[in-house]
Amino acid sequence: MSVEAPVGIVLVSHSGPVATAVAELARGLAGGGHTAPVAAAGGTRDGGLGTSSDLIVAAAGQVDRGAGVAILVDLGSALLTVKALLAEGDELPEGARLVDAPFLEGAVAALVTASAGGDLDAVEAAASEAYRYRKE
Repeated sequence: MSVEAPVGIVLVSHSGPVATAVAELARGLAGGGHTAPVAAAGGTRDGGLGTSSDLIVAAAGQVDRGAGVAILVDLGSALLTVKALLAEGDELPEGARLVDAPFLEGAVAALVTASAGGDLDAVEAAASEAYRYRKE
């Protein structure tokens, strides 16, 4: 399960502050030691609500260490923007992958797993498993 370079995590939200806050929370919950790279790609370039393919591409490039990039999204157009970027095939790093997971819980699980040395498949599985978390 261990890889030399960590998987990078990109959090895509319609809100810059939300993406940043989720990244900070995930870093805090991932533990005290070295954490895998995580970047927020929220809102538009001018700080408004929405999604920006430029911000997503920049965030993916920032966290890419060669082991893959797990991309988590919050809502519909963020999903569509990431899918379009993946279909184009040349703007995101090789090994970039959209991960179907709840945004907050999935981000924490993804970052914890990546920070522990999990490969991209393990990071995706951990983030997706967060759908099963019960709050009863």
